[in-house]
Amino acid sequence: MAHLNHQRTALRLAAGGVPVLPLRAGKLPFGNCPACARNACGGRPNMKTPGPCTCPAPCHGWAAATTDPAVLTSPAWTHAWRHAIRVAYHPGGADLTVVDLDNAEAIAWARATLPATRVVPTTRGEHWLYRGIMPSANAVRPSVDLKSTMAYSRWLGPGTGTVTALPDAVRALVVKTPVPLLPVAACVPAPGGAGVCPHRTPAYLERGITMAEQTITEASGGVHTTVYRTFLAVLAAHGRCGCLTETHMARLFAAAQAKGESVRHCTDAWANARARLGV
Repeated sequence: MAHLNHQRTALRLAAGGVPVLPLRAGKLPFGNCPACARNACGGRPNMKTPGPCTCPAPCHGWAAATTDPAVLTSPAWTHAWRHAIRVAYHPGGADLTVVDLDNAEAIAWARATLPATRVVPTTRGEHWLYRGIMPSANAVRPSVDLKSTMAYSRWLGPGTGTVTALPDAVRALVVKTPVPLLPVAACVPAPGGAGVCPHRTPAYLERGITMAEQTITEASGGVHTTVYRTFLAVLAAHGRCGCLTETHMARLFAAAQAKGESVRHCTDAWANARARLGV
């Protein structure tokens, strides 16, 4: 049966030190059980914010990946394998980084830019595997994602070629660069005709930006939504008075990117928030 094949593959990979987990329809991890919903249990010990979760089910996505055969063959995981459509693994847990190339153009870029390494064919492109770990990030360039720490990748076979060391050219793809920012609306005169924006008090504005950064940084789930709502709140408070500078906006974008958001997602969230408020 298919689920037994998936379980056998998982056990074989785990024996080689590769942490694995089952994927359901849609190439997604299984959802959290009621006890772990919304991370109420505190999360797995290997998540960014370690927690006490001892749930026997494969909850918490990539963080559930394991090499323990007793877990992989436990009743809860066997039930998941029965409904699994594919095996996934945690690259960072196996000391790997996957450069996910999603089309021919991305593959051509990699061949011209990156050192040769092991290549695994995918449905639309290729996975290039390098030895070494780094932060995961999506859309680091057109049709290129990086999967390493705090991420999962589909197991599509061993591939061909020799795994080589993670090159600086790949690490450089997640180095923060100045973010192209949208222009801020012109300052609206303050009430009373004083000509001075009441928000320009340094402590007031600094406190607001710092709180916004903290909200994004502490998001434990739904990062896309948190970033958008935080941008919306900042614009609601300061978008019409001209307080926001490119430095303030860059700080917010940097906080979002540190949580895994791409520049494109940040820019879209900012533009959508501005459109909603009409600023």
